[in-house]
Amino acid sequence: QVQLVESGGGLVQAGGSLRLSCAASGSIFSINTMGWYRQAPGKQREFVATVTSGGSSNYADSVKGRFTISRDNAKNTVYLHMNSLKPEDTAVYYCNVDWVLSITLRKVYDFWGQGTQVTVSS
Repeated sequence: QVQLVESGGGLVQAGGSLRLSCAASGSIFSINTMGWYRQAPGKQREFVATVTSGGSSNYADSVKGRFTISRDNAKNTVYLHMNSLKPEDTAVYYCNVDWVLSITLRKVYDFWGQGTQVTVSS
């Protein structure tokens, strides 16, 4: 079993910054890709950014140049540094892991955190 716990959300003015963190715990030998998704009220959940175990990152066009994803493999933690925030970035942000290799060397797929609210005021 794997648990993801997010932190770092909050209320910020437009143009401000926030850093989200997501720590994975449980039966983990290694983690493949970690990422962030978000869901605004009345909208579907959308991709924000991902980072592979090797450090390769990918971003949604809407956040490129403003958000930076990083991870600390030793801590099983992924971060999302958000700069130049806009009101349209307001959403619940969810951490995701696509699969982990458990300590028994089984692949276990698709984990989500509980979400953290980010609100950007204009």
